[in-house]
Amino acid sequence: MTDYIAPPARRDRHAATGQELVSFTEVSLAYGRRPVLSGLTFALHQGDYVGIVGPNGAGKTTLLRALLGLLRPRSGRIEMPCRPLRCGYVPQLQTVDEIFPLTVLEIVLMGRYGRLGPCRRPRPADRGVALAALEEVGIADLAGQLYRDLSGGQRQRTLMARALACDPDLLVLDEPTNDMDLAGEHATMALVDRLQAERQLTVVMVSHYLNVVVNHVRLLALLGNGDFRLLPTEQVLEAGHLQKLYGMPIEVAEVRGRRVVVAAPGNGERP
Repeated sequence: MTDYIAPPARRDRHAATGQELVSFTEVSLAYGRRPVLSGLTFALHQGDYVGIVGPNGAGKTTLLRALLGLLRPRSGRIEMPCRPLRCGYVPQLQTVDEIFPLTVLEIVLMGRYGRLGPCRRPRPADRGVALAALEEVGIADLAGQLYRDLSGGQRQRTLMARALACDPDLLVLDEPTNDMDLAGEHATMALVDRLQAERQLTVVMVSHYLNVVVNHVRLLALLGNGDFRLLPTEQVLEAGHLQKLYGMPIEVAEVRGRRVVVAAPGNGERP
Protein backbone atom coordinates (compact mmCIF):
# COMPACT_ATOMS: atom_id res chain seq x y z
CA MET A 1 0.00 0.00 0.00
CA THR A 2 1.30 3.46 -0.87
CA ASP A 3 2.58 5.41 2.12
CA TYR A 4 2.75 9.04 1.05
CA ILE A 5 3.43 11.39 3.95
CA ALA A 6 2.10 14.91 3.59
CA PRO A 7 4.70 17.56 4.45
CA PRO A 8 4.34 19.83 7.49
CA ALA A 9 3.89 23.57 7.30
CA ARG A 10 6.63 25.54 5.58
CA ARG A 11 9.55 26.66 7.71
CA ASP A 12 12.15 29.32 7.04
CA ARG A 13 13.29 28.56 3.50
CA HIS A 14 16.67 30.18 4.15
CA ALA A 15 17.79 27.35 6.42
CA ALA A 16 21.41 26.24 6.43
CA THR A 17 22.84 24.57 3.36
CA GLY A 18 22.77 20.80 3.62
CA GLN A 19 19.33 20.53 5.20
CA GLU A 20 17.38 17.56 3.88
CA LEU A 21 14.59 18.61 1.53
CA VAL A 22 13.12 15.34 0.30
CA SER A 23 13.80 11.65 0.86
CA PHE A 24 12.71 8.49 -0.93
CA THR A 25 12.56 5.25 1.06
CA GLU A 26 12.03 2.00 -0.86
CA VAL A 27 9.86 3.85 -3.37
CA SER A 28 8.29 2.01 -6.30
CA LEU A 29 6.81 3.95 -9.21
CA ALA A 30 4.38 2.68 -11.80
CA TYR A 31 1.84 3.75 -14.41
CA GLY A 32 -1.27 1.76 -13.64
CA ARG A 33 -0.15 -1.84 -13.33
CA ARG A 34 3.07 -1.28 -15.27
CA PRO A 35 6.03 -1.00 -12.90
CA VAL A 36 8.78 1.41 -13.92
CA LEU A 37 11.12 1.86 -10.95
CA SER A 38 11.47 0.10 -7.63
CA GLY A 39 13.56 0.23 -4.48
CA LEU A 40 14.46 3.94 -4.76
CA THR A 41 16.15 5.08 -1.56
CA PHE A 42 17.96 8.42 -1.51
CA ALA A 43 17.75 11.96 -0.16
CA LEU A 44 18.26 15.43 -1.64
CA HIS A 45 19.64 18.27 0.46
CA GLN A 46 19.64 22.02 0.07
CA GLY A 47 22.40 23.04 -2.31
CA ASP A 48 22.75 19.65 -4.02
CA TYR A 49 23.57 19.77 -7.73
CA VAL A 50 22.45 16.50 -9.30
CA GLY A 51 22.49 15.05 -12.80
CA ILE A 52 20.25 12.09 -13.67
CA VAL A 53 21.72 9.93 -16.42
CA GLY A 54 20.96 6.56 -17.95
CA PRO A 55 19.84 4.80 -21.12
CA ASN A 56 16.63 5.66 -22.92
CA GLY A 57 13.61 4.13 -21.22
CA ALA A 58 15.34 3.77 -17.86
CA GLY A 59 12.71 5.90 -16.07
CA LYS A 60 14.38 9.30 -15.80
CA THR A 61 11.21 11.23 -16.63
CA THR A 62 9.23 9.04 -14.22
CA LEU A 63 11.63 9.95 -11.42
CA LEU A 64 11.25 13.65 -12.26
CA ARG A 65 7.47 13.34 -12.08
CA ALA A 66 7.74 11.83 -8.61
CA LEU A 67 10.08 14.59 -7.46
CA LEU A 68 7.62 17.19 -8.73
CA GLY A 69 4.73 15.54 -6.92
CA LEU A 70 2.99 14.59 -10.16
CA LEU A 71 3.29 10.85 -9.61
CA ARG A 72 2.58 9.21 -6.27
CA PRO A 73 4.49 6.07 -5.35
CA ARG A 74 2.91 2.66 -5.63
CA SER A 75 4.76 1.75 -2.44
CA GLY A 76 7.38 3.21 -0.15
CA ARG A 77 7.62 6.70 1.32
CA ILE A 78 8.35 10.13 -0.11
CA GLU A 79 8.94 12.53 2.77
CA MET A 80 9.61 16.25 2.98
CA PRO A 81 10.93 16.59 6.53
CA CYS A 82 11.02 20.35 6.88
CA ARG A 83 8.54 21.97 4.57
CA PRO A 84 6.49 21.50 1.42
CA LEU A 85 8.80 22.06 -1.50
CA ARG A 86 8.33 24.81 -4.03
CA CYS A 87 9.50 23.29 -7.30
CA GLY A 88 10.52 25.24 -10.37
CA TYR A 89 10.31 23.11 -13.50
CA VAL A 90 12.03 23.82 -16.82
CA PRO A 91 10.66 21.41 -19.45
CA GLN A 92 12.21 20.50 -22.76
CA LEU A 93 11.78 23.32 -25.26
CA GLN A 94 9.99 21.05 -27.72
CA THR A 95 7.15 20.46 -25.24
CA VAL A 96 6.15 24.13 -24.93
CA ASP A 97 3.32 25.18 -27.28
CA GLU A 98 4.24 28.23 -29.35
CA ILE A 99 0.88 28.80 -30.99
CA PHE A 100 -0.50 31.27 -28.43
CA PRO A 101 0.75 34.86 -28.83
CA LEU A 102 2.04 35.23 -25.26
CA THR A 103 4.73 37.70 -24.34
CA VAL A 104 7.85 36.74 -22.44
CA LEU A 105 6.51 38.49 -19.32
CA GLU A 106 3.18 36.63 -19.57
CA ILE A 107 5.06 33.31 -19.75
CA VAL A 108 7.14 34.16 -16.68
CA LEU A 109 4.06 35.28 -14.72
CA MET A 110 2.76 31.73 -15.04
CA GLY A 111 5.35 30.84 -12.44
CA ARG A 112 3.37 32.88 -9.91
CA TYR A 113 0.03 31.15 -10.49
CA GLY A 114 0.63 28.49 -7.85
CA ARG A 115 0.94 31.22 -5.21
CA LEU A 116 -2.05 33.31 -6.27
CA GLY A 117 -4.87 30.92 -5.52
CA PRO A 118 -7.83 30.15 -7.80
CA CYS A 119 -9.36 32.90 -9.96
CA ARG A 120 -6.88 35.56 -8.80
CA ARG A 121 -5.05 37.80 -11.21
CA PRO A 122 -1.35 38.63 -10.87
CA ARG A 123 -0.73 41.68 -8.69
CA PRO A 124 1.86 44.41 -9.24
CA ALA A 125 4.10 42.58 -6.76
CA ASP A 126 3.90 39.42 -8.90
CA ARG A 127 4.81 41.43 -11.96
CA GLY A 128 7.79 42.81 -10.06
CA VAL A 129 8.95 39.29 -9.16
CA ALA A 130 8.60 38.17 -12.78
CA LEU A 131 10.60 41.16 -14.05
CA ALA A 132 13.28 40.48 -11.43
CA ALA A 133 13.50 36.86 -12.62
CA LEU A 134 13.95 38.06 -16.20
CA GLU A 135 16.69 40.40 -15.03
CA GLU A 136 18.35 37.52 -13.20
CA VAL A 137 18.55 35.42 -16.37
CA GLY A 138 19.65 38.37 -18.47
CA ILE A 139 16.67 39.02 -20.76
CA ALA A 140 14.66 41.76 -19.01
CA ASP A 141 14.77 43.74 -22.25
CA LEU A 142 12.70 41.02 -23.95
CA ALA A 143 9.74 41.20 -21.53
CA GLY A 144 7.37 42.62 -24.13
CA GLN A 145 8.37 40.39 -27.02
CA LEU A 146 6.39 37.35 -28.12
CA TYR A 147 7.77 34.08 -26.83
CA ARG A 148 7.32 32.40 -30.21
CA ASP A 149 9.63 34.98 -31.85
CA LEU A 150 12.60 34.22 -29.59
CA SER A 151 15.67 32.14 -30.33
CA GLY A 152 16.11 28.76 -28.66
CA GLY A 153 18.49 30.14 -26.05
CA GLN A 154 16.16 33.05 -25.26
CA ARG A 155 13.22 30.67 -24.87
CA GLN A 156 15.23 28.54 -22.48
CA ARG A 157 16.03 31.60 -20.37
CA THR A 158 12.36 32.56 -20.39
CA LEU A 159 11.40 29.15 -19.03
CA MET A 160 14.11 29.40 -16.39
CA ALA A 161 12.76 32.80 -15.35
CA ARG A 162 9.28 31.26 -15.09
CA ALA A 163 10.69 28.55 -12.81
CA LEU A 164 12.51 31.13 -10.67
CA ALA A 165 9.39 33.27 -10.34
CA CYS A 166 7.88 30.78 -7.89
CA ASP A 167 10.89 31.26 -5.57
CA PRO A 168 11.75 27.55 -5.72
CA ASP A 169 13.60 25.34 -3.28
CA LEU A 170 14.14 22.74 -6.01
CA LEU A 171 14.92 23.58 -9.64
CA VAL A 172 14.24 20.68 -12.03
CA LEU A 173 15.53 20.83 -15.60
CA ASP A 174 14.65 18.33 -18.32
CA GLU A 175 17.31 18.24 -21.07
CA PRO A 176 18.24 21.93 -20.68
CA THR A 177 20.76 21.94 -23.56
CA ASN A 178 18.88 19.76 -26.04
CA ASP A 179 19.26 20.91 -29.68
CA MET A 180 21.61 23.76 -28.71
CA ASP A 181 24.87 24.61 -30.42
CA LEU A 182 28.09 24.85 -28.39
CA ALA A 183 27.64 28.54 -27.64
CA GLY A 184 24.06 28.06 -26.44
CA GLU A 185 25.03 25.02 -24.38
CA HIS A 186 27.87 26.91 -22.70
CA ALA A 187 25.71 29.95 -21.93
CA THR A 188 22.84 27.85 -20.57
CA MET A 189 25.02 25.81 -18.25
CA ALA A 190 26.90 28.90 -17.06
CA LEU A 191 23.53 30.37 -16.11
CA VAL A 192 22.45 27.21 -14.26
CA ASP A 193 25.77 27.13 -12.40
CA ARG A 194 25.39 30.76 -11.35
CA LEU A 195 21.79 30.36 -10.20
CA GLN A 196 22.66 27.25 -8.22
CA ALA A 197 25.57 28.93 -6.47
CA GLU A 198 23.97 32.33 -5.79
CA ARG A 199 20.62 31.00 -4.60
CA GLN A 200 21.98 27.81 -3.00
CA LEU A 201 19.29 26.02 -4.98
CA THR A 202 18.93 22.28 -5.10
CA VAL A 203 19.22 21.59 -8.84
CA VAL A 204 18.26 18.32 -10.50
CA MET A 205 18.77 17.97 -14.24
CA VAL A 206 18.19 15.15 -16.70
CA SER A 207 20.47 15.08 -19.71
CA HIS A 208 21.63 12.64 -22.36
CA TYR A 209 24.78 14.72 -22.84
CA LEU A 210 27.31 13.17 -20.48
CA ASN A 211 29.99 15.66 -21.51
CA VAL A 212 27.73 18.45 -20.25
CA VAL A 213 26.58 16.79 -17.04
CA VAL A 214 29.94 15.60 -15.70
CA ASN A 215 31.48 19.06 -15.99
CA HIS A 216 28.84 20.75 -13.85
CA VAL A 217 26.98 18.56 -11.35
CA ARG A 218 28.47 17.34 -8.09
CA LEU A 219 26.29 14.22 -7.77
CA LEU A 220 25.25 11.74 -10.44
CA ALA A 221 22.08 9.65 -10.20
CA LEU A 222 22.63 6.51 -12.26
CA LEU A 223 19.39 4.99 -13.49
CA GLY A 224 19.26 1.83 -15.55
CA ASN A 225 19.38 -1.96 -15.61
CA GLY A 226 16.99 -2.07 -12.66
CA ASP A 227 19.47 -0.22 -10.48
CA PHE A 228 19.65 3.27 -8.96
CA ARG A 229 22.65 4.92 -7.34
CA LEU A 230 23.30 8.49 -6.24
CA LEU A 231 27.05 9.07 -5.99
CA PRO A 232 29.60 11.89 -6.12
CA THR A 233 30.57 12.64 -9.72
CA GLU A 234 34.25 11.93 -9.07
CA GLN A 235 33.44 8.49 -7.69
CA VAL A 236 31.27 7.62 -10.69
CA LEU A 237 33.99 8.57 -13.16
CA GLU A 238 36.78 6.76 -11.35
CA ALA A 239 35.04 3.49 -10.50
CA GLY A 240 33.71 2.45 -13.90
CA HIS A 241 30.02 2.94 -13.06
CA LEU A 242 29.29 4.41 -16.51
CA GLN A 243 30.53 1.27 -18.26
CA LYS A 244 28.11 -0.83 -16.25
CA LEU A 245 25.26 1.63 -16.75
CA TYR A 246 25.53 1.77 -20.55
CA GLY A 247 26.87 -1.75 -21.11
CA MET A 248 29.85 -0.66 -23.17
CA PRO A 249 33.46 0.44 -22.69
CA ILE A 250 33.67 4.12 -21.77
CA GLU A 251 36.70 6.29 -21.22
CA VAL A 252 36.91 9.63 -19.42
CA ALA A 253 39.68 12.00 -20.42
CA GLU A 254 40.50 15.57 -19.47
CA VAL A 255 41.16 18.29 -22.02
CA ARG A 256 42.19 21.70 -20.72
CA GLY A 257 40.45 21.13 -17.42
CA ARG A 258 37.23 19.73 -18.87
CA ARG A 259 36.14 16.12 -18.73
CA VAL A 260 35.36 14.36 -21.99
CA VAL A 261 33.37 11.11 -21.99
CA VAL A 262 33.81 8.89 -25.03
CA ALA A 263 32.89 5.37 -26.09
CA ALA A 264 36.09 3.35 -26.03
CA PRO A 265 36.95 0.65 -28.57
CA GLY A 266 35.97 -2.74 -27.25
CA ASN A 267 34.37 -6.05 -28.03
CA GLY A 268 36.51 -6.48 -31.12
CA GLU A 269 35.90 -2.94 -32.43
CA ARG A 270 38.74 -1.17 -34.16
CA PRO A 271 39.75 2.28 -32.82
